[in-house]
Amino acid sequence: MDLFGDLPEPTHTAGGGSEQPLLQDRAEKRKAEVCRGADGDGDDEALEKKKVCKGWAKLTGYVAARRGEREDMQDAHVLLPDLSTCFPTFPHQVSRLAYFAVFDGHGGSRASRFAAEHLHHTLALKFPKGEVENLDKLVRKCLVDTFRQTDEDFLKQASSQKPVWKDGSTATCMLVVNDTVYVANLGDSRAVLCREEEEEENNTKKPVTLALSKEHNPTCYEERMRIQKAGGTVRDGRVLGVLEVSRSIGDGQYKRCGVISTPDIRRCQLTPNDKFFILACDGLFKVFTAEQAVSFVRDVLQDDTVECRKELTEKEAHFEAACQRLATEAVRRGCADNVTVVLVSVDS
Repeated sequence: MDLFGDLPEPTHTAGGGSEQPLLQDRAEKRKAEVCRGADGDGDDEALEKKKVCKGWAKLTGYVAARRGEREDMQDAHVLLPDLSTCFPTFPHQVSRLAYFAVFDGHGGSRASRFAAEHLHHTLALKFPKGEVENLDKLVRKCLVDTFRQTDEDFLKQASSQKPVWKDGSTATCMLVVNDTVYVANLGDSRAVLCREEEEEENNTKKPVTLALSKEHNPTCYEERMRIQKAGGTVRDGRVLGVLEVSRSIGDGQYKRCGVISTPDIRRCQLTPNDKFFILACDGLFKVFTAEQAVSFVRDVLQDDTVECRKELTEKEAHFEAACQRLATEAVRRGCADNVTVVLVSVDS
């Protein structure tokens, strides 16, 4: 199911199990400051600030990575349930920021690692500050500018090397601003959301899989036309018969052929019916459809045989098991590519 047909209108590893309580404490502190009004504001302004002080759904990230049959791991990922720690300042109406991302490298791991290390820091620098009137528009512009800057920074570093680095990477980044989710993506990594919807006939809930990203494949009409207009060609479903994606970070030798770093951006509001997000490289989706991946995760979450370690709650143990089993199953089904899965639970 496509996102827009369903949702009302209103993308080195960071973060980890031991850091999450501290990050969540900082998020709660920031949220409390927004509610109180740090400068002793009047009642009207305090009331206005309280409007954005809500019990945000708790987001917890889990990751599983498998090398497959490749000689090395070229994927990278980031889990930051509290991104605000990277921000010097941001708009007063923002009280929660979170960030999760998957990068699928090709031609080497340098582009994916560079994006994982730098993209969210560039995002923090470009994010709107102070009082803003149209936050949604500014966040979208910030994401586009951030992807372009990250690409330019990597290409500058790559071109200075001898020999020149030819690495490239897809990117699927999920930015959560308060209760709004933005997914920005390049290439063929994907993001999906599992949401439960009520059935009027029997008053039960059924899971619905919502697409939150768009694949950028040179065989797609719009992508192929842009590449051909730039002087490139598409042969055997690849740019110049070589590159499988039509948008990426890096891939300097293909930028003159119409390969761009402009992401598609999709947005949705978190609801009490949202259960989890899956962000994954194409290694997963070569052997799973989006619906099959969601169904697989749901089955594990309902598995009573999952063992629970002392440091995890029962729910956390089930999500961790679901993430690990999903990646393992992708390899078992014959995916020879690297497989990285980021599973984000939503606890309303």
